[in-house]
Amino acid sequence: MKLLPIICFLSMLSGCYGSRLLGIFAFSAKSHFVMFERMMKALAEKGHQVDVISTFPLKKPYPNYKDLIVIPTKRQFVNNMTFHEVITSMRSSVTSVVSNLGGNVVCENLADPAIQKLVRDPPKNPPYDLVIIEIFGAHCYAAIGHILKVPVVGVSSSVLYPWSNDMIANPENLAFAPNNLLSYPQHMSFWQRTHNLLHTLYNKYYFNYATREQNEIMRKYLGPGLPDIRELENSVAMILTNSHMSMNGIKDRTPALIEVGGLHVQEEGVELPASLEKWMNESTSGFLYFSFGSMVKIESFPVKYLEIFYNSLGKIAPVRVLMKIPNPSELPPGLPKNIHILPWIPQVKVLKHRNIKAFITHGGLMGTQEAIHYGVPLIGIPLFADQFINIDTYVRNNIAVRLDIETLTEEKMDEALHAILHDSKYRDTMQKISAKFLDRPLSATDTAVYWIEYIIRHGADALRSPAMDLTWWQVQLLDVCAFLLVVALLSVYLLIVAVRFVLKLANGHRKVSNKKKIS
Repeated sequence: MKLLPIICFLSMLSGCYGSRLLGIFAFSAKSHFVMFERMMKALAEKGHQVDVISTFPLKKPYPNYKDLIVIPTKRQFVNNMTFHEVITSMRSSVTSVVSNLGGNVVCENLADPAIQKLVRDPPKNPPYDLVIIEIFGAHCYAAIGHILKVPVVGVSSSVLYPWSNDMIANPENLAFAPNNLLSYPQHMSFWQRTHNLLHTLYNKYYFNYATREQNEIMRKYLGPGLPDIRELENSVAMILTNSHMSMNGIKDRTPALIEVGGLHVQEEGVELPASLEKWMNESTSGFLYFSFGSMVKIESFPVKYLEIFYNSLGKIAPVRVLMKIPNPSELPPGLPKNIHILPWIPQVKVLKHRNIKAFITHGGLMGTQEAIHYGVPLIGIPLFADQFINIDTYVRNNIAVRLDIETLTEEKMDEALHAILHDSKYRDTMQKISAKFLDRPLSATDTAVYWIEYIIRHGADALRSPAMDLTWWQVQLLDVCAFLLVVALLSVYLLIVAVRFVLKLANGHRKVSNKKKIS
């Protein structure tokens, strides 16, 4: 903390306010936390005092960044998820997983004695100015901002899920904006638009119903007088989301939703082993990078899939392959000579290297955004969650080839490798999209920092949409439509009555005239 005044002085021109911020990221997913850690470090670099509650403490001290509370995890997911678990457990309903495993279960961490102490006796010299929470499933942590009486900012490591839009009254035009649980393009057919509407409504209802349990959890651990979980969600001042229009399309958006896609992409503290750098430099015919992210163990895949990888990747020599394998001893024998395996790989350094040809990936958002940042085309083999949607989006944009693990054959793998290595459209298109992805008035990191400081300066209601004060039928103008319909029907009715009256008068005059003629 002694460095805080010095850093503030050096950062004065860039807007250092020296606020105290509390970041709460209780969900134990490394791929999510990569983004949050980078954002909190960026705020610390600006001179803010940053306290973090998470399951991933820093390995090295960082100025102004303090791991205030480290939440213990029951299960270590990093490099520890097998093929069987992915196929049997992770392919259930995304909404069910998010609302329960990523929501209600995560809220039980409010029972942690250190969190209890923080809530009962928060720091006062200086006090907190802002709380930052993850927008995913455990929105119960917004209660801590309510107790501390400070604004709450949300951060989503993915495109917003359907239920999150209502938190800030973000408009959803479901006619051209499919929700992020569907793989539809923005130009949808009638049936796709119908499905998009019903699917969105159902998943919102399911999430809201399943997470009502968080009311009991919050009140059990933080006090009986807390507002309803939906009310706490609606108190969120702003949401930073890991998306960008270059890949996620043009959509209606309230000012309280800030796109910061790719915020996590940075090289600070990423060390490249000399042996790996030498291997990449010597790969003069190019190399492919093959990784299924921070959790999935490729070596746990059934032998039939590993044999496909071996056979197909061996054929592309002299092109080399760099493969992330946490436990090499679990691989079957016969690894081709052009494949180099490592248990840990500095991914951004690899994707930035001049000799890389393509990235074989499961389609995780963080890794694929890094590939887009550096202009590297993809072969996508989605396994669970949003990976299918991500890869489908990249395929439509001609920057990826998709393979499905259930139907994977050596022939299909060969075709995908040939296409990504020899069809120039993938690299050319990726270079163009990369340029659009990076073309912004501020970097993703600077954008996030600016808007967080904006909320600190101007308060929780600075970006609040007036739609938050209306009911859903008022937002959709259903009351106005109903009024206009009644007016229209009444006008038609009165017109009919008037016409009938005129006709009746006309008939009466004819009868009188006829009687006079007869007489």
